Amino acid sequence: MRIDLRSDTVTRPTPGMLEAIMNAETGDDVYKEDPTVNELEDRMAKLFGMDEALFFPSGSMANQAAIKLHTNPGEQLICDKWAHVFNYEGGGASFNSGVSCKLVDGDRGMINAAQVLNAINPPDFYHSPLTTLVCLENTTNKGGGACYELDTIREIREVCDKHQLGLHLDGARLMNAIVAKDQDPKDFGSLADTISVCFSKGLGTPLGTVLVGKKERMKNAIRVRKILGGGMRQVGYMAAAGLYALDHHVSRLSEDHKRAKEISEVLKESDFVRKVEPTETNIVIFYLNENLSEEKFINDLKGEDIHISNMGDGKLRIVTHLDYTSEMHSKFLDVLKNYK
Repeated sequence: MRIDLRSDTVTRPTPGMLEAIMNAETGDDVYKEDPTVNELEDRMAKLFGMDEALFFPSGSMANQAAIKLHTNPGEQLICDKWAHVFNYEGGGASFNSGVSCKLVDGDRGMINAAQVLNAINPPDFYHSPLTTLVCLENTTNKGGGACYELDTIREIREVCDKHQLGLHLDGARLMNAIVAKDQDPKDFGSLADTISVCFSKGLGTPLGTVLVGKKERMKNAIRVRKILGGGMRQVGYMAAAGLYALDHHVSRLSEDHKRAKEISEVLKESDFVRKVEPTETNIVIFYLNENLSEEKFINDLKGEDIHISNMGDGKLRIVTHLDYTSEMHSKFLDVLKNYK
């Protein structure tokens, strides 16, 4: 029995999702004639109380498009030092938009309004890049699935409004945060200018991210998607997977969160673990004692056909997901409890 906890991207479509995919009505989405894509976009825009939505093949492309919509070359965005847009999108901010990133040392990947304010370059000081955008990530990947409080985002929004900055929310796992904190998606829509929501992580689809936003920000989104190579044809098959996920895979995220917390508690009691980050959603970040190398521990788990991620700097990651069953969970907990 293979237990793959490297990421929640490793899931396969459920039988119900496959049926939805096979029965999808499709058209040419480049012409905006795919009815299933149009339905998903409309539903996501309404869910977040936004004006418009656009379907992208990946979260990175959606984030990169958002950055492009908010900025001009030579400008600068503010984000946490662990932000996905800086660490895991291949340098896309500089390559695609010609902008630099001002990195903030936040708390588990989350930044606050005071830090944002301090990171803004003086707009009349032409020696430094013009600050035009703030990028937040919710939940945080390298921060262990940490969730922003809405009040924190409100305070950041106030800073952005005062200094004429855009606010983009990388919501790759935003549904995890919404379920964990019992939040209203429309609250996020009222605060951010653009939000990306990924379907191929906790929601279990093969691909797809939807970018939602306010009309004035989204007017060139389809053009930017085309420039980035994201024009798609009969992609309604994947949009159907997204619609199915909205109906069947959102509330069950609480199961992933519960299992992640149970793993976290076992790790906290293990004598080979130095530290476990607070576990709010489906990501567990932990650090080993100095006398046990990450390589040995990961290889020992592989001997049990259990697979986790090494994120560097001593940071190990476990991600629970749709395909991680109760049987797998029991075995994994046993392995951890009996590890010598």
